[in-house]
Amino acid sequence: MGRVNPTGSQLNLFVRAEPGYGRRMVKAIHKKSGNKKPGLMIAGWREWVSLPDLDIRAIKIKLDTGARTSALHARNIRPFLRDGKPWVRFEVNPVQRGSKIVIPCEAPVVSQRSVRSSSGQAEERYVIKTTVRLGDRKRVIEVTLTNRDEMGFRMLLGRSAMTRWLMVDSSKSFLQGKKPPVVKNYQAEEETRL
Repeated sequence: MGRVNPTGSQLNLFVRAEPGYGRRMVKAIHKKSGNKKPGLMIAGWREWVSLPDLDIRAIKIKLDTGARTSALHARNIRPFLRDGKPWVRFEVNPVQRGSKIVIPCEAPVVSQRSVRSSSGQAEERYVIKTTVRLGDRKRVIEVTLTNRDEMGFRMLLGRSAMTRWLMVDSSKSFLQGKKPPVVKNYQAEEETRL
């Protein structure tokens, strides 16, 4: 219900938004402002992305507004020095519940930080910067490296990566595109490289 404010009009404290409400609001805001290309992309709670800097052509991600930092599934994480600067070498299995595809990666270390997982455990993680491509847009984001074998998604996109870029429609999935052909080919032919 609502309550009466001092001017006598009723305020709605709880508004039930029907599916697609956010998308219509963003379009209306940008139409009113005359902006042809909206600043915010609308994405579902799960999407397909690529990480071109790491040579990962397709990975399914969960967009998690409850998580501050983004996380990428990584195994065999090994720090090393290149030209006196800290780098990290690691392997990524981009397919959920799959271990056939192993993509070796290297990236400069931005920092190390303590991150509290959803189970409440604090873990020291390496942080790298990489480009993420979602739909027809791309952005450089910070990603922590951790073993996500027990989790449902190989990558989690946190809210700091979404700021001023994405708006999540939690009732939808794959608004920026269905399963990429490279994944379909992998599943059909049992390839070992995405």
